[in-house]
Amino acid sequence: MFVSTMNDVPGAQVVRVLGEVSGITVRARHIGAQLGAGFKAIGGGELKGLTQQLQETRDEAYGRMCENAQALGANAVLAMRYDSNDIGGSYQEVVAYGTAVILQ
Repeated sequence: MFVSTMNDVPGAQVVRVLGEVSGITVRARHIGAQLGAGFKAIGGGELKGLTQQLQETRDEAYGRMCENAQALGANAVLAMRYDSNDIGGSYQEVVAYGTAVILQ
């Protein structure tokens, strides 16, 4: 599955637009990562546990978006974006979305 944040792909032609596709996931924050982040915040620096968790969350949403695009018969997703929210201070919501197309 070809995925791009661009609206067009140089050298390729969109022959059919299949519509918007998305993949969403909501995850609870890992208590260990939260505790580590609290201690790390005192001294500053990257919160590696939370960074890893967010990357895994994004990967899951991305994969679901690609599965939805394939189910429509797409071979590409254009104008792909991520959006995220914090829900109640304990949960992370991440959605990956874009336009499913057939490229030639």
